[in-house]
Amino acid sequence: MKIKSTTKFFHKTPIQIRFNDIDILAHVNNSIYQNYFDMARMQYFEKVFEQKMDWKERALVLAKITIEYLNPILLHEDIIVLSKVYKLGNKSLQMKQEIVNAATNEVKAHNDAVLVAFGSKENEAILLPDDWCNKIINYENDLSF
Repeated sequence: MKIKSTTKFFHKTPIQIRFNDIDILAHVNNSIYQNYFDMARMQYFEKVFEQKMDWKERALVLAKITIEYLNPILLHEDIIVLSKVYKLGNKSLQMKQEIVNAATNEVKAHNDAVLVAFGSKENEAILLPDDWCNKIINYENDLSF
């Protein structure tokens, strides 16, 4: 079943599929999808925040993720991960991502994630910093609260 994305994404990350990502069925193993989402998530925040995250100060930690596998990814496919923060809370945000065939726009998998702002010094969840919220709002011009 060919599924096309209905969400407007502003960020995309190209993914290089490695031979060791492939399983005995000749497609990307489902456990590898999380690696693709993680890499794209980190690149998203580096782009939006205009700097690398300082994990010793404050960070975003993954609290929940749901992945829906829709279509297999084959070794020689040209794929990208589309990423979007779509909701800001007090201490957390919600993000969706899709792995898409770059040539056909066929959605291979999508996920929905909750990330929590974490203060390393406090060793607990903290309020989402205003500078993060402002940068996300400026990047995502269709964000809901």
